[in-house]
Amino acid sequence: MDEPSTGLDPASRNELWNVVMRAKANRAIILTTHSMEEAEHLCDSVGIFVDGSLQSIGNAKQLKARYGGSYVFTITTSSDNEQEVERLVCGLAVSANKTYHISGTQKFELPKNEVRIVDVFEVVEAAKSKFTVQAWGLVDTSLEDVFIKVTRAAEAFNVI
Repeated sequence: MDEPSTGLDPASRNELWNVVMRAKANRAIILTTHSMEEAEHLCDSVGIFVDGSLQSIGNAKQLKARYGGSYVFTITTSSDNEQEVERLVCGLAVSANKTYHISGTQKFELPKNEVRIVDVFEVVEAAKSKFTVQAWGLVDTSLEDVFIKVTRAAEAFNVI
């Protein structure tokens, strides 16, 4: 199956996924997709290909453990507070890595071995007392994050 749910509305996509889940019970199905949500929901094993070469394989949980040893912390404040946010995040984890930044919204990777979830909550609460935090979130690494990391590493390695 190649990109089976592309262009489907959410209800139709879910019905298709249910059909695929029932069909795979007694057979192997090979699925290609760019939707990591689809891959995680339908696939028992995920292979990540870059330029036709297999870069990694495993189930979603294995891939997340192998490539996703971090939380993704996103915070939105006024643009005036971006440097203060960066200082607070670096105080949480020395190896914090900013991966995204645009007009007050910043996204950081926080290594799991350097930060406790409770510490993130405390830092956000402390920040709220100093300036307006419009939104924030902390999530575990997604399969999409893994895909991007593997792809970037392969592309960096294959630079001619």
